[in-house]
Amino acid sequence: MADISPPTTCKVLLVEDHPMFREHLSALISREFGMSVCGEADNIQDAMKLIEEKKPDVAILDITLRGSSGLELLKDIKARGINLNVLVLSMHDEDLYAERALRAGARGYISKNEASKEVISAIQSVMKGDVYVSRTMNAKLLARMTQKRSPNQLAGMELLADRELEVFHLLGKGRSTREIADALHLGESTVETYRARIKEKLNLRSAAELYLRAGEWVREHGA
Repeated sequence: MADISPPTTCKVLLVEDHPMFREHLSALISREFGMSVCGEADNIQDAMKLIEEKKPDVAILDITLRGSSGLELLKDIKARGINLNVLVLSMHDEDLYAERALRAGARGYISKNEASKEVISAIQSVMKGDVYVSRTMNAKLLARMTQKRSPNQLAGMELLADRELEVFHLLGKGRSTREIADALHLGESTVETYRARIKEKLNLRSAAELYLRAGEWVREHGA
């Protein structure tokens, strides 16, 4: 008797802290690809549990999550040797985060400001195992490789390590040292060390300057 079992459907995991955007993305994936969303999470702990339990084929991940950032999840996936194609879909500045995400293990990076058609193209690329970045970002990455870097408004920010950038972002949202420590599961002394390193790298003289600069950054580049 012929095998009439249905074909295997590609499973997608959504890791995003805005329920309405998850709903929109889930509908887009189902409509355009006929794929199933096998799980949703808004933090890296729940996301890792779903990755281990559901074994998705593709994950679509935001940088900003509840608690630690999506970059930490990417690093965890890579450290555990999990074979998972991840597309980062975020509001955060591509200039600052795309290269970090790719280094951490993502297969692609696209802004939420892009049209649905471009998001679909990015998902298709990542599903095939290809690397996706925008044409603009691709040109910038090639320029960096050939050391033809042009000045931009992010000067200085690229000096921050991933965790320092995460702390800087939370400072910009008005979080105290204790709140940051709780959110990132760090000791308060560790957060203070990160604050000191950020001040030094950005040439800031005081805590007031640090909070001011961080607040401006969040307002300009999104929460």
